[in-house]
Amino acid sequence: MRYCVFILSLCCVLRAPLVWAAPAQQSFSDWQVTCNNQNFCVARNTGEHHGLVMTLSRSAGAKTDATLRIDLGGLDSPSVKEPDIAPRLLLDNAPLKLEPLHWQVTAWHLMTDNATTITAFLKSIQEGKGLTLKGGRQIISLDGLKAALLFIDAQQKRVGSETAWIKKGGEPPLSVPPAPALKEVAVVNPTPTPLSHDELNDLLDYGTWRMNNSQCSLDPNRREVRVTALTDDKALLMVSCEAGAYNTVDLAWLVSRKKPFAARSVRLRLPFTPSSDSSEMELMNASFDEKTRELSTLSLGRGIADCGIQTRWRFDGQRFRLVRYAEEPSCDNWHGPDAWPTLWITR
Repeated sequence: MRYCVFILSLCCVLRAPLVWAAPAQQSFSDWQVTCNNQNFCVARNTGEHHGLVMTLSRSAGAKTDATLRIDLGGLDSPSVKEPDIAPRLLLDNAPLKLEPLHWQVTAWHLMTDNATTITAFLKSIQEGKGLTLKGGRQIISLDGLKAALLFIDAQQKRVGSETAWIKKGGEPPLSVPPAPALKEVAVVNPTPTPLSHDELNDLLDYGTWRMNNSQCSLDPNRREVRVTALTDDKALLMVSCEAGAYNTVDLAWLVSRKKPFAARSVRLRLPFTPSSDSSEMELMNASFDEKTRELSTLSLGRGIADCGIQTRWRFDGQRFRLVRYAEEPSCDNWHGPDAWPTLWITR
């Protein structure tokens, strides 16, 4: 009877669906936390930091895999005359000593991935008001840090375990669930037959007709038609439609490569609900990379590209599916689109 129960239990486990983590992004006073669909979390201070930022990242699971960085920089590099930051660090105006054995130190960057060092450092600063540089105006506000750490503990289900940063308990590290499995979006038809001269001309004519018969406010002189071979029998057609100060909205269709053309609108739908509460994505500043076979969008919050949303999508034979979603809601001159925190990744 015991063996029957064991086999039944094993079957239930094997049939259980894989669990996907819901991405999360939240601000706590002067700290922002982003956790992706693998429960990998990144936290950093935001606001008027004047280029001094502490970034803390931690992977899910029992392993204490974390990294802590303090960097001076941002979109604008520091002056070459800027002195080293390590000997100038102050915690509430008192010198902050770092153990050099466990820190990698360069002029404007400090980093450690030693779990014991990180835990001790966070404990020593989490009740403070701010980290500053002697002789400078840069500041890492600590207002919200403790809440951010607790959010990461809760998101990764560490509360009550030995690995928690805030609410530690007696549960062993193995009580912390591992990172959820990654979804996979396979590349379909990675090397489609290039468009022939006749196919390209016919599709451009069709795209011009589509553009002229779409309700778009963009000045006709600024409108553009782009055509790309997507598979051996389908093409991706994109036309410029609306524009703002630094964003252009495109319309796109999946179009058959041969006449008579059959077209279907491209709609981008997120597999999760973002902070905007809308899972429908506009094709903002869209482009298609023929090498990676990915469709990208980039919605800029400001012209200097320090905040916004960047996505990448892959065609699965029927529709475009999300492979990467990055969002930076804090417009504080820190980093560009390639470094924005990710909420969704796939294999």
